[in-house]
Amino acid sequence: MGGPVVLGIESSCDETGAGIVRDGELLAHVVASSMDEHARFGGVVPEIAARAHLQAFNPVVREALDRAGLRLGQIDAVAVTTGPGLSGALQVGLAGAKTLAYAAGVPLYGVHHLAGHVAADTLVHGPLPRPSVVLIVSGGHTSLLLVRDLVREPILHLGDTLDDAAGECFDKVARILGLPYPGGPAVDRAARDGDPRAVAFPRPLTRPGDDPYAFSFSGLKTAAARWVEDHRARGVRVPVADGAAALQEAVADVLTRKALAACAAHGVRTLVVVGGVAANSRVRALAERRCASAGVELRVPPMTLCTDNGAMIAAVGGLLVRSGAEPAPLDVSIDPSAPLEYAALTPLARAPARAAG
Repeated sequence: MGGPVVLGIESSCDETGAGIVRDGELLAHVVASSMDEHARFGGVVPEIAARAHLQAFNPVVREALDRAGLRLGQIDAVAVTTGPGLSGALQVGLAGAKTLAYAAGVPLYGVHHLAGHVAADTLVHGPLPRPSVVLIVSGGHTSLLLVRDLVREPILHLGDTLDDAAGECFDKVARILGLPYPGGPAVDRAARDGDPRAVAFPRPLTRPGDDPYAFSFSGLKTAAARWVEDHRARGVRVPVADGAAALQEAVADVLTRKALAACAAHGVRTLVVVGGVAANSRVRALAERRCASAGVELRVPPMTLCTDNGAMIAAVGGLLVRSGAEPAPLDVSIDPSAPLEYAALTPLARAPARAAG
């Protein structure tokens, strides 16, 4: 028995994910990544990602159902990422989710991708304390949020990135250092053998008078590029491990410093760190240390739930079902650049413009 069983579908970028959740309990979690196909291009190629989703969709869903010991007819709702993300990739996931919901005769819920990252933590640590400060750090997003009720109330943005996100900074500097794509894991590995104090990289937007919660990593990326160029211009070997360690330290310092400042300013005793960069070892370690010193509870999902996955979308879907939220309309569409305002995201398909005459 138990509560409603929700199947979640994620296809916003290069991972095809399917997850199944019942009453906040994770029953199954399957991800197929096309990362290897993009690596030789140094970044995600939208057309390749969409094609990979088409190929992976059915096998991933079937495996998730098998792992949960369920049939499609035993699913009570389907939730799917409707934005933000790559347009073609989102379209594949939405089309597949609509088909599954129709075949099973169950409601469909559109979910904001970033709300999914927030909900990923609830699958391990239970409901979010109200309020919580949430730090989302990924390849395309870096945001500080104040979350009260994830699916019933608007999500308050305390600060966002003004240019490059943290993960984007890792990717770009990794390329400059000659490290493979994706850059975040490569920088983390290289940093193990480096000295984080070897290079005095800047801490953007941390001076008095700066926006206390905004982020900017473009200048840090430029500083790292100039450091590498200087070595090469002098014909000196670039100490890659030191550069990676110093870069990682700068990013972790800025992220955790601002997150703890937000907790103090708003009287919040819980910090939740989610998104792909939450898998970074230094970000985790520094957050643990600073939260312990400040008496703030730190919640970080396991690494398998930090990157894009269907379980996090199913988690939001389950919360929406239990809150009595309206399902998505039949003509729900995608919004590749949707701002995070609410967990539910149900943009409508735009009608084609009529020709004049």
